[in-house]
Amino acid sequence: MTCWETTFMPVYSSLTYALAAALVDVLWFIEGSEDEQMDSHDAVKVLEGVGHLVSNLSSAQRSELIGLLRAMGEAESDPARREFLEGFPEGFGLLDDAVWPVHHE
Repeated sequence: MTCWETTFMPVYSSLTYALAAALVDVLWFIEGSEDEQMDSHDAVKVLEGVGHLVSNLSSAQRSELIGLLRAMGEAESDPARREFLEGFPEGFGLLDDAVWPVHHE
């Protein structure tokens, strides 16, 4: 079992959802790592690389990823991880007026 696997591995509805979930797992691990666990310069490189990647997505791809992140956040029981998921779109540069629909509770 790898570091991000849990005892319960969900079945994903699509490859896109599975890959988004894997990306979130990796970034969640990096964000929560101490300097002794991961070189801080390497962590920054990975986080910046993901930010660059998602900034080059099309509007449709951004919208899809934001929707997946929202669904993951709504299903998340860990408050800290839910907060990470909710902050992901802004933190990784996914937001602009064209792709971020207003969501009222």
